[in-house]
Amino acid sequence: METAEQYTTILRQVLEEEKATIEHLIITHWHGDHIGGANAVQNLIKTMNPTKTSTIWKFPRSPEDTGMTKAEESTNWQALTNKQIVKVQGAKLCVEYTPGHTSDHVSLMLEDEGILFSGDCILGERTTVFEDLHSYMASLNKILAMKPQVIYPGHGTVINDSIANINFYIQHRQKREAEILEFLQNNSKNSTLSEMDIAKHIYTDLSDTMRKAAAYNIEHHLCKLLKEGKVKGEKGKWQSL
Repeated sequence: METAEQYTTILRQVLEEEKATIEHLIITHWHGDHIGGANAVQNLIKTMNPTKTSTIWKFPRSPEDTGMTKAEESTNWQALTNKQIVKVQGAKLCVEYTPGHTSDHVSLMLEDEGILFSGDCILGERTTVFEDLHSYMASLNKILAMKPQVIYPGHGTVINDSIANINFYIQHRQKREAEILEFLQNNSKNSTLSEMDIAKHIYTDLSDTMRKAAAYNIEHHLCKLLKEGKVKGEKGKWQSL
């Protein structure tokens, strides 16, 4: 991962070559690898053109989230709203609220070109993690309905087969959910099961470290199923209905 200094060095070169300026910095969500370099970029803009002003934008986090990070607190950002339009010369971006990966996550639709900047909602290298699976699945279906032609993810390569990729994300989660429900139905009638119990059954070929990460995702699946009335229990103690 590049440092802020390495990134701004490359960015300066591109801006000079293209004779371009930056007016808006839109942050897709609060994670440090996204908001962490915003101040450095804004300082670069001021250095290159002292009369040029720029605005940092980010969607507010859910009130249930406990406190802001140091990066959020030290960044002077303005609050985005769902469906907000951000215009610059030659481009118009529509802000689409797509929570789930985080409570403040947004994707950005370059409307005239059918291009989606998906942040960490959809990646170009693997499936992503999420804070709330119920919200995340709703966001994936929202993006599917938008029918983007090309997706530029926050990590990984450009996605040209966008619809197939979105469907893969949805179907992958649905498959995991079906496996979790089936295992609970067959093994939790007389006792409760933990997230790790389920992970050891579903992810038989993972290391202990990776299985812990899998158990984290399984917990979010179970919380979604609990909201939908398909399982009962609490963290570490789950049963089928």
